[in-house]
Amino acid sequence: MPHYIALVSFTDEGIRDVKNSVKRLDTVEKIAAKHKIHVRDIHWTMGKYDLIVTFEAPDDAAMSAFTLENAHLGNVRTETFRAYTREEFANIIKAI
Repeated sequence: MPHYIALVSFTDEGIRDVKNSVKRLDTVEKIAAKHKIHVRDIHWTMGKYDLIVTFEAPDDAAMSAFTLENAHLGNVRTETFRAYTREEFANIIKAI
C-alpha cells in the first residue's frame, strides 16, 4: 500500500483550540478509515510544522479525498507527499 507523509500546520482556528488537538486525532482517524487509510505515525513537532503524520493509503485519489475532508474541518493545513519504500524506489531507479 502506498505511503504518504504530511507536514501539518495549525490554522488560526486549530491553534485557538490546541488543547483538543489530541482528541481531534480520533476524528481524523475515523475520516481516514472511511477512505481506507491507516494513520501509521503522528508526531507533534516544534518548528515550521506543528505535526508530521505518516499514512498508508490505497491510492492517490483516496489520500486526496481524505486530505480535503480533513482540511474542510478548518483546524489544519497540510502539505502531503508520496513516499517510497526502499524496494519501491529500487524498482523506480531500475527504469533509469
